[in-house]
Amino acid sequence: MLSSRNLFREILENDRSFQLFCSIAASGEAQGGWENARIAALLPESMKDLAPKITRHGADEDKHGRIFNALLKKRGLEPVPVPLETDYTMLLERRGIGLAHEKLRRDEPLTEHDVIVYLTHSRVTEQRASDQMAMLLASCDDDSETARAVRMISNDEDAHLAYCHEELLRLVARGHEAAIRRALRRTAMAENVIHREVSLSVMSHMGRLLDWPAVKTVPIAAGIHTMFAYERFGGWRRMVNLTMPEQLDPLGQPARSTAPVV
Repeated sequence: MLSSRNLFREILENDRSFQLFCSIAASGEAQGGWENARIAALLPESMKDLAPKITRHGADEDKHGRIFNALLKKRGLEPVPVPLETDYTMLLERRGIGLAHEKLRRDEPLTEHDVIVYLTHSRVTEQRASDQMAMLLASCDDDSETARAVRMISNDEDAHLAYCHEELLRLVARGHEAAIRRALRRTAMAENVIHREVSLSVMSHMGRLLDWPAVKTVPIAAGIHTMFAYERFGGWRRMVNLTMPEQLDPLGQPARSTAPVV
């Protein structure tokens, strides 16, 4: 039966596809770690209170990158180059979503609007990460080593998502609602397109590595396009709603273990 769970299991069980999957994931997490560290360093004076949380967010992303690399090492594998067409973070930046790396490399303070751009970008992309880690966790439940690593990352992504909800709602209360709503919708619409493109590219690479026949790749591509259409015509709303999380200050809590899986 062709299902997301079965596809993930097949990818995880093959060394070559597992190698590419972990390399793509580790690269994305490392980029997120660098971005958050730079944003924390460049916050405007009026928002310096966010620095510890953004720093924690970046440290978590760095930790996730180490975890994926440790999973590779556990199987005697090395990271491989990430195909450009699968680089989710870079493709979003090219669409003008989030804060440009060029801006983050300059030692110039960010504005409050820049922070709104960062938080709305994070709200949308962390929703995607939370959903995907939950799906991945359900696919590796018979591999305790991988499941333990994925569960740690999944819990962190949930905390990151809750943090974005909380901080954006605080900014709404300070009068930024219109700007936040505009930025959320624009980000969600662009992310929807990039997610489709990256998903198709990743599955194309996986198909070649796993020798998938057309009878398998065609319905996979059709499923990706169907999900895109669903999100385009209404599903995107789950990416932009704002709800105060049950656990407040999720990134102000003590950090979980930073030790990578070995």
